[in-house]
Amino acid sequence: MIEKVADNWRLRGQRYRLEGEVCPHCGAVIFPPRDICPECGKPAKEPKPLSGRGEVYSFSTVYSPPEGFEAYVPYTVALVKLEEGPMVTAQLTDVAPDEVEIGMKVEMVTRKLRARGEEGTIIYGYKFRPML
Repeated sequence: MIEKVADNWRLRGQRYRLEGEVCPHCGAVIFPPRDICPECGKPAKEPKPLSGRGEVYSFSTVYSPPEGFEAYVPYTVALVKLEEGPMVTAQLTDVAPDEVEIGMKVEMVTRKLRARGEEGTIIYGYKFRPML
């Protein structure tokens, strides 16, 4: 259990605030954070808070979920292009699957992802909903 607590603590910035990085060498905005910039190959460790706003680039509705997600069917997973440039894969919330469209403006929200273990530990993270 200690390892899982450490994982959640270390990843809290990207899971709850959508925190990425900006490469000081080429200016690329990176998400999720990495040690090396995928654009120029140089070290990139400068934190950058992302707005959490973007648009649906592509999407798919899940009807046959992986184990642990059966209660959420059907749900839509989207590739969201953030205003800052990176693409993020995330579940959409607060929208029916038949209402999702490519180009739909969305914003990040923190929501329950699933419950884990016998104790039912709730795991939170980011999802996207249509902008109001």
